[in-house]
Amino acid sequence: MGKTLITQKRGKGSSTYTAPSFNYVARVTHRKYDEREKTSVTYGRVLDIVHCSGHSTPLIKVRFENGEDIYLFAPEKIRVGDVLASGLQAPIERGNTLPLKNIPEGTEIFNLEIMPGDGGKLIRTSGCFAKIVGRIGDQIRVVLPSKKQKLFNAECRATIGIPAGGGRKEKPFLKAGTRMFAMRARNKLYPQTSGVAMNAVSHPFGSGRGRHIGKSKVPPRGASPGRNVGLIKARRTGRRR
Repeated sequence: MGKTLITQKRGKGSSTYTAPSFNYVARVTHRKYDEREKTSVTYGRVLDIVHCSGHSTPLIKVRFENGEDIYLFAPEKIRVGDVLASGLQAPIERGNTLPLKNIPEGTEIFNLEIMPGDGGKLIRTSGCFAKIVGRIGDQIRVVLPSKKQKLFNAECRATIGIPAGGGRKEKPFLKAGTRMFAMRARNKLYPQTSGVAMNAVSHPFGSGRGRHIGKSKVPPRGASPGRNVGLIKARRTGRRR
C-alpha cells in the first residue's frame, strides 16, 4: 500500500501542519476596544523590540499609561523609548493607531481590522502596506498590497506606517540547514517532494519515464481522498449555449 498523501495529512491537522503558537512571544493585537479607545486617546511607551519566530515583522512591547502591556508590530524607524498613541483622538504620526475615518487619504497603514474591535487581521507581513484612497458614506476604500480595492467600516482601526523588516526576502537562505530551522520554527513541511518524483504507490502522479504526470491533472468527480489531487475540477463541461 502507498503512503498517505501530503494533502491528506494536511487535512488531518497533525502537529506537522499546526503552528506551534505556544513557542511564540505573544499574540499581536490592538488595544482592547473600550470606551476610551472609541472616544479619547491612550499613550504608551516602547519598552523593547523583540523577535518572534511566528512573525516576519519585529514586535515591540508597549506599556500604556493605564498599566496595560501589549505587543504590536514594529513600524519602520521605531526606537525604544518612543511614545505611541491609540484611540480616536490620536495624532496622525507613525506607529499610532486610529480608526480609518480619522486617517487622511494617501496614508500608508498596516494591521488593519476587518471588523471594529477584532484587533487587526490584514496587512501584517513585514514591508507590506495599504493605502486609503477614498470615502463612500460611512465606508473607507483601501488599496490592499495585492492592488485590489476593498471597502471597510470607518470604525475599523489601523496603524500608520510600514511594518519593519521589509528587505528580508532580498537575503537568500544560502544553506538548506538555515531554511530547515526557519521552517521548523513554524512547523512548515520541509523539504517538499514533487508528486511526479514519487513512486506510483505514493502519489497518483508518480512513476513513469521522466517527470510527467501521464494523465489529466483534473481528478474525476467523486474521486477518493487518495486520488483527489491536482487542479480543481470544472463545474460544467461543454460549450455554453
